[in-house]
Amino acid sequence: MKKFLLIFILLVTSSCELPSIIQADQYVEPIPVEASIDIPTYENVWDRITAASSNDQEHLDEKTLVYINAYLSNPNQLDKLLEKGRYFIYFVLEELERYRLPPELALLPYIESNYDPFSISASGAMGIWQFMPATARIYGLKDTWWYEQRHAPLASSKAAVRYLAYLHNRFNKEITYTLAAYNGGPTLLEKQIKLNRKLGKPTNYENLKLPKQTKEYVPKFKAILELVLNAEKYGINLPNFPNKKVLGNIELNGQVEILAFSEFAGLKPEFVYKLNAGYTKWASPPGDKTTFNIPIELEEVLNLKKDKFIKTNQINWVTHKVSSGDSLWKIAEEFDTEVNVLKKVNYLASNVLNLNQELLIPLSNDQNQTFIPYQAHIISEGDTLWNLGIQYKISPAEIAKNNGLRMSSTLTIGKELNIGNKNIYRTINSKKRTILYSVKQGDSLYRIADIFNIEISDIKDINKLPNNEIKPGQVIKIIIKAF
Repeated sequence: MKKFLLIFILLVTSSCELPSIIQADQYVEPIPVEASIDIPTYENVWDRITAASSNDQEHLDEKTLVYINAYLSNPNQLDKLLEKGRYFIYFVLEELERYRLPPELALLPYIESNYDPFSISASGAMGIWQFMPATARIYGLKDTWWYEQRHAPLASSKAAVRYLAYLHNRFNKEITYTLAAYNGGPTLLEKQIKLNRKLGKPTNYENLKLPKQTKEYVPKFKAILELVLNAEKYGINLPNFPNKKVLGNIELNGQVEILAFSEFAGLKPEFVYKLNAGYTKWASPPGDKTTFNIPIELEEVLNLKKDKFIKTNQINWVTHKVSSGDSLWKIAEEFDTEVNVLKKVNYLASNVLNLNQELLIPLSNDQNQTFIPYQAHIISEGDTLWNLGIQYKISPAEIAKNNGLRMSSTLTIGKELNIGNKNIYRTINSKKRTILYSVKQGDSLYRIADIFNIEISDIKDINKLPNNEIKPGQVIKIIIKAF
């Protein structure tokens, strides 16, 4: 990529009136249409966006240029940002096409979440489209103990495109209005348009009184759109995203452990989680079927081998909501398990339960005994990997692997080892996921720990923070429990 380009600021003012908006009570949600056979073919997604873009980028305002220069000043970071859309942007383009929406809207997740399905904002917005809970419910995104569809990249994209179609049509297909409404809400935007009209002021986006975040949202979008539309001019080598389907899927019977599936598919667990981020726990939800998104090139071969995998990877779990009169002993007896298993699986430090608390319960059946995700063994004098293997009926090599040890490692007295059945056991770290969090104005370690239900000491340890001081814009790692 060429070095930073000096861009001359072109300021343009406009006082043109935009068409009147459609009243909310007169609006009917658009219906998707089937793709036309006359749609031209493109070699890659960038050509598809460029050729059909509806945005007039001839004149760039000052704020847009500031963001363009910011991107160009760090080309490596821009490369990494664009790469994050590889597995999702084509799917988004297909959905946009179904609703006849401008294809450049496929760039929105870059400024919403960096196309990161794990993204969680300080305000509770989630996923690549940063859905808030209320909007997610309106568009049918599910949120259960096992499954959060705001994180699911494909399900949330379908919902987001429906929402964009609603906004785009409500505001007469004016894209700056669509963007502002997506960020700040349609009610606020409509109110400010009406106010300016009443006062005889211009109603174009630049002249509306909107929150600072919303005022900067459109320039951020225009900046990344400009870089995509004119990549060659800016010396940008856009990643090679073919204009074709890159994700396939595989349907498996029953509930499936994520780590077991990753081994079967030959994919890294974090990659499986990325493509299937809606699965927020260590396994898919209990049920008759589990569907995984996978790279398209693996679809045929994995579907041919899936029956063998299903036979050797049966698990059965349920969730139980604590009701009046429940105790760990009563629940353990009811589900034919043990109190210590319930405590370990659910991270319970005491025997006290809270009303409506949800517990993860491992079940027994004819094929499988009660599954325990992990057992803890405190090393005592005389312990070796060999005698622990005999004691727990698991190979010493498996114990070493599960705990990051070599067969020749000396065991430290007092250290905790994780022991378990090799088919369902995974180390405690594999049941966590790491996200990156950008510190916001007003944040403190106490507030961040409270948002993510973790300990301040854990945040300090993973980020090697010498004290409790953090600054806005600072990016820190957060480890959240995956079950």
